[in-house]
Amino acid sequence: MNYATLLDAVEVIAREAGDAIMMVYARDFSYQEKADKSPLTEADKAAHEIIAHRLNELSIEGVSEPIPVLSEEDGGAFAGIDGQGRYWLVDPLDGTKEFIKRNGEFTVNIALIEHGKPVLGVVVAPALSVAYLAARGVGAFKVDEQGKREPITVAGTPAEGQRWRVVGSRSHPSPDLAAWLEKLGEHDMVPMGSSLKLCLIAEGQADVYPRLGPTCLWDTGAAQAVVEVAGGRVETLAGEPLDYSSPDQHLNPYFVVWGVNREL
Repeated sequence: MNYATLLDAVEVIAREAGDAIMMVYARDFSYQEKADKSPLTEADKAAHEIIAHRLNELSIEGVSEPIPVLSEEDGGAFAGIDGQGRYWLVDPLDGTKEFIKRNGEFTVNIALIEHGKPVLGVVVAPALSVAYLAARGVGAFKVDEQGKREPITVAGTPAEGQRWRVVGSRSHPSPDLAAWLEKLGEHDMVPMGSSLKLCLIAEGQADVYPRLGPTCLWDTGAAQAVVEVAGGRVETLAGEPLDYSSPDQHLNPYFVVWGVNREL
């Protein structure tokens, strides 16, 4: 499998979904609540339809059958992990609350999972005209409004005397966070919505993101690929890598995203 070629193709699909999202974003829209009380808009549905269709028709070198797609908006259609341990993991519109607030901090997330690990990830923020891409053996990149790719890397451990830059959620404050931050030490908070939080770590604009609240697999898979290829790590509170080998279990454990090396 040629990851570089596949990364290009998935970026095109994510951008197509982003265009559909922006068509809804530009006008009045309504939303409804799903069973878990999270919001659902026309944009979520439109982006899902585009991504699911395009991934299923995608021609991939060395792959004879379409890779199964697990999308937040149609989990029931997921056929299970294929015989090579692969599946697509998709959040058609991550940060629907930010979309409704119209603050621009929402993304399209597409990840390729192999044997429980995200090996390719595309995160497109259409309202901000920015994207983050990564694939194993290819590299991690930030893409600007003109489409120019720049390699990105995590910042590393803050120098002595520098404060930690901690990225946090705008929409999901956690009661456990204050105690965790007290143990961390001196820090500054950087608020951000959606999977852009992880991408800030990947590009070295923040140092750590503790997520002590609920998330699902599709919230993190694509951005985790970007973080890890950029040199960071995404770990549970027990220090194990966040794992995707059981997609029937949608909820992630609490985790921390580090833009530092393992010798911390």
